[in-house]
Amino acid sequence: MVTRQTVDDRDTGLSARELAALRENLHEQRLFRREQIDQMGSAAPSRTEGPPAGRSASQIEVRVQLAASARMVLADVEAALARMDEGGYGTCHLCHAAIGRERLAVVPQARYCGRCQQVREAGR
Repeated sequence: MVTRQTVDDRDTGLSARELAALRENLHEQRLFRREQIDQMGSAAPSRTEGPPAGRSASQIEVRVQLAASARMVLADVEAALARMDEGGYGTCHLCHAAIGRERLAVVPQARYCGRCQQVREAGR
């Protein structure tokens, strides 16, 4: 019989070295996203100025969307770092199974295992 374990006592199968490498990757991503957001914010026109010379409304819209995307990734990265600190990192938020090493290597801020991520995306 399989019993459901809590996040705190589940072994994700990650070694201390792997976890440290993932943490370092997340810290680098956090720094990059913060710099990206700062750069986009400093280049944004104020509401009274209008668009900078040579920039169309569509270019500004792209920058706004990129900044929003960067903020979302930053939030995901910070949430992953918090899960590491709390002991819940590497566990799927839906099925509570361990998220595979390969997936975490590619998407270290992943909240869901590959199967649950596919289900979520199919439901959109």
